[in-house]
Amino acid sequence: MTTHPLLRALIPLVADLSRDLPEEERYRRLLGALRALLPADAAALLRLDGDTLVPLAVDGLSPDTLGRRFRVSEHPRFESLLGHRGLTRFAADCALPDPYDGLVEGLDGHLEVHDCLGCPLYVDEQPWGLLTLDALDPASFDNLNLDNLEAFASLAAATVRAAERIDALTRRAEHDEQLVEVYREAAGQQASRELVGQSREHRRLLDEIAVVAGSDLSVLISGETGVGKELVAQAIHNASPRARKPLISLNCAALPDTLVESELFGHARGAFSGAVSERHGKFELADGGSLFLDEVGELPLAVQAKLLRVLQSGQLQRVGSDREHHVDVRVIAATNRDLAEEVRAGRFRADLYHRISVYPLPVPPLRERGRDVLLLAGFFLEENRARLGLRSLRLTSEAQAALLGYDWPGNVRELEHLIGRAALKAMAASGERRRILSIGAELLDLQGRHATAPPPDSPASSPPPAVGDLREAVEQFQRQQIGAALEQHQHNWAAAARELGMDRANLHRLAKRLGLR
Repeated sequence: MTTHPLLRALIPLVADLSRDLPEEERYRRLLGALRALLPADAAALLRLDGDTLVPLAVDGLSPDTLGRRFRVSEHPRFESLLGHRGLTRFAADCALPDPYDGLVEGLDGHLEVHDCLGCPLYVDEQPWGLLTLDALDPASFDNLNLDNLEAFASLAAATVRAAERIDALTRRAEHDEQLVEVYREAAGQQASRELVGQSREHRRLLDEIAVVAGSDLSVLISGETGVGKELVAQAIHNASPRARKPLISLNCAALPDTLVESELFGHARGAFSGAVSERHGKFELADGGSLFLDEVGELPLAVQAKLLRVLQSGQLQRVGSDREHHVDVRVIAATNRDLAEEVRAGRFRADLYHRISVYPLPVPPLRERGRDVLLLAGFFLEENRARLGLRSLRLTSEAQAALLGYDWPGNVRELEHLIGRAALKAMAASGERRRILSIGAELLDLQGRHATAPPPDSPASSPPPAVGDLREAVEQFQRQQIGAALEQHQHNWAAAARELGMDRANLHRLAKRLGLR
């Protein structure tokens, strides 16, 4: 006896309901079954997070779609789907822009979606998200059996409900129930950016954040410039019992040495010239919460000693005052330096190093995170699409390959700025406001981006070798520029950094990598 196609699609999914599958695999199977049952070019499952739809799984759409975040108010089709309990199909000539225009995979020359339907999913009678189907052929869904689709939507809701409950049980087993409640409340109040990614390295980082967040241990976040150390600090604080209290940040590299102590500990009126009133320092502002010390390796040795005393005793004195103040602060520090090497060189106190690095947490560079670069690119593409008032902003397949092949010395921050520049270039090159704006590999300009020319008034550099490695030639040029700037400013690193238009900490790191320190 021949099995009905709907039953063939539903039976494996029903069996999956009782299995402990990873969320990603559960949703992948759901969309795979949907695509096998219906004549769609793409399918997606999106979770409603406040006023934003977050893609959890896609089938037939560009991989960067998983990194995009769709604000419902900016996408009228999504708004319409969420406003109607049942199935909604949009006419082929519907004037409402489709969020997936240009994102259907492998069809660079045929970019617009012409047949679209979807339905909201409910869990415990509350709207949970959307299930969407899209096709390039305007007649693809003409002969659909709506009863079959309704049945599939019901099973999709059951799949989501199973995943949600398994996840809730897992979290309850791993964390104290009160801690989970604090985290949930805090998550609703915080507006920090999320950590986007699905790679093994990224998941390892998230697991470590979950482990350390519930403790009160000091954390030392290490990693290259631009990897997102501040976002990691925010995630630790938001998932901690201190989440209801403030997270106060201080960039230790951005302040003159003379002001660091006042910023950390505050000052009394008249403590120094310009101190016209009493001022609370960052420690007092963070009382009961967390203090994030970015680029902690830049702290002067004298300030390091006073910081150590506060960490050991919880007591501080404002500059110019003899009065003791007690604070209860968790310190989360970050650095792109090798602090152990700084200790050996006498530039960082060993006792402070051991005090702040109770839990060392390395953040992987972008080049080690594989296809996460496409998810992050999708996140930044959607931000720029909304900012620039575009209907659709996408990457060509050649641009995606270029992103995957680049080694990202500036990490996520470099990617963010690159996508922003490329979007503006694409607008300028189009000459008119197009329905779908594509960013090609040529607009990314990833070849030789760091081979910049010297300023007109700088010493002439030697020409690169006729045959050789481009990276080696760029590094040789960097050595010459840094050496010339240091010579010009009598080896004053802060002045040299300003001359070169760099952050002092980044200059130290680059100089060390180039063998100049």
